Amino acid sequence: MPYTSGPTPSALDPDLVAKLERVSFPTLGHYLEEGFVDPEIRRQTGDRRVVGRAVTVRLTAQDSTALHHAAGWCEPGDVFVIDTGGDVRHAPVGEVLAAALSIRGAAGIVVDGVVTDLDEVEAFGIPVYARGTSVLTTKLLGVDAGGHNIAVTCGGVPVQPGDVVLADRNGVFIAAAATVAALIDTALDDDAEEPELVAQLRAGGRLGELTGATAMLDALTGH
Repeated sequence: MPYTSGPTPSALDPDLVAKLERVSFPTLGHYLEEGFVDPEIRRQTGDRRVVGRAVTVRLTAQDSTALHHAAGWCEPGDVFVIDTGGDVRHAPVGEVLAAALSIRGAAGIVVDGVVTDLDEVEAFGIPVYARGTSVLTTKLLGVDAGGHNIAVTCGGVPVQPGDVVLADRNGVFIAAAATVAALIDTALDDDAEEPELVAQLRAGGRLGELTGATAMLDALTGH
């Protein structure tokens, strides 16, 4: 397919972003099964949590021309989600690309592949997630393929431009803003209850009794 460029996605709702910055990301896993990126994609640099709008880039034939172009249009809070077409040998992200995105205010980078220049990238503080590292890099080949702000796949998750990207030390989650908005208040309520639950455990409470798991098993076994 020839190179394709889609429209810039809408900004995320600031109220939703504010709530996402407070929630524990794994709490979303209590309610969802989809959107969780392959755990082999792990944080390589940075130490802050990521909340942002997905800007998608698809690369092909070891060519990073589309990525260099897209980097120039990064807006503050964007998270670049890079589909390498299955290539796990050529690193599309290194010092210069990380510098370009960091300077423009990107919240993070997620690569379904490998990255390079970890020491240099670390200095910019930008969180970068990838399957690993390599000293073999992509090139500017000018291939008429790939795209920017188009549908991609990252770690087994379909990603649309403008999706919500959440990432921390535990991993990466990507989903439509509407999906996240529908359960964020419930997730925040769950988080608010956890300190009391831990306090009850410290006081000698049994986890299954406190969460209802024991009652469920009793109902199954007729006890």
